[in-house]
Amino acid sequence: MNRRVFATVGAIFVTVLLVSIAASVVHEATSNLELPLSDASIIREQAAQKKLDPALIAAVIYAETKFDPRPSPAGAEGLMQILPSTAYYLAHLSGGTRFTASDLATPSVNVAYGSYYLRYLLDHYDGNEMLAVAAYNGGLTNVDEWVAEARARGTQLSAESIPFPQTREYVRRVLAAQAEYRATYPRQLGLQ
Repeated sequence: MNRRVFATVGAIFVTVLLVSIAASVVHEATSNLELPLSDASIIREQAAQKKLDPALIAAVIYAETKFDPRPSPAGAEGLMQILPSTAYYLAHLSGGTRFTASDLATPSVNVAYGSYYLRYLLDHYDGNEMLAVAAYNGGLTNVDEWVAEARARGTQLSAESIPFPQTREYVRRVLAAQAEYRATYPRQLGLQ
C-alpha cells in the first residue's frame, strides 16, 4: 500500500512540475509576442558604441515597428523608421560617404543610424530622454519650439504638455516600453 501511495505522490509531483514548466514556457512565449525582441546583438553593439541604454533603442524600435520593419506612409524605412532625408543628413554628420537609401533596409545600418540620431538628440537635450524621444517622433524643430514656449511661461516641457497628441502618446509608449525591455530582456540587452 505504501508503495502505491508513494508512486501516486511521485506521479502527482512530476505532473505538477511538468505543468509548471509548461506554464513558464507559455508565459515567456506570450510575453515575447507582446514585447518582441530581435537583432539584440546589433542593439547591444550600437548601444555600447553610442553610449545609449539598449532598452531605449529596443523601445524606439518597438514603438516604430514592433520589430517588423516596413516602409511607413511617410517613406520612413527599417526597424527604426528613418526617413531617407534624415539618414542622408546623419551620414553627412557622421562622415558616411557611401550611404544609399536602400541601406536602411539592413537592420545593422538602420539601427546604427537610428542610434546615432538618438545620441544626437540626447546630446542636444542634455541627456533628457523624454525630449529626445519626442524629437525622434515630432521633429527637432517642433520640440525646440515647445521647450522655448514652456521656458517663456516659466515651466519645463512635460510629456503631458506636448502639443501633438501622436508625439505625446509616442513618448509615453517608448518610455513605458523602455522599462519593460529592461525588466524582460536584461540578459539579451546586456544589462546584467
